[in-house]
Amino acid sequence: MNSDIEQLKKKIIYRSNYRGTKEMDKLLGAFTNTYINQLNEKDLLDLQKLLNFEDEDLFNFYKGLNTNIEFEENNVNSLFKKFKYVVD
Repeated sequence: MNSDIEQLKKKIIYRSNYRGTKEMDKLLGAFTNTYINQLNEKDLLDLQKLLNFEDEDLFNFYKGLNTNIEFEENNVNSLFKKFKYVVD
């Protein structure tokens, strides 16, 4: 596999697990761990964009609550909205 893709995956995994709030660390970490190896390059770039949003906006998007941010319609955002996080 391309080393650039592997580097991108490592950055995404790190960013998804070290957010700032423990709840989002767990939610985004679990989401990323579930899908990271199934995503193509475009999806990985979309996931990287998703991770740039603030935790509160991401949580509201995930829960279907109002947010002032316009989220793109793409595969990653769709997977995230449908993701069922199970508390361990």
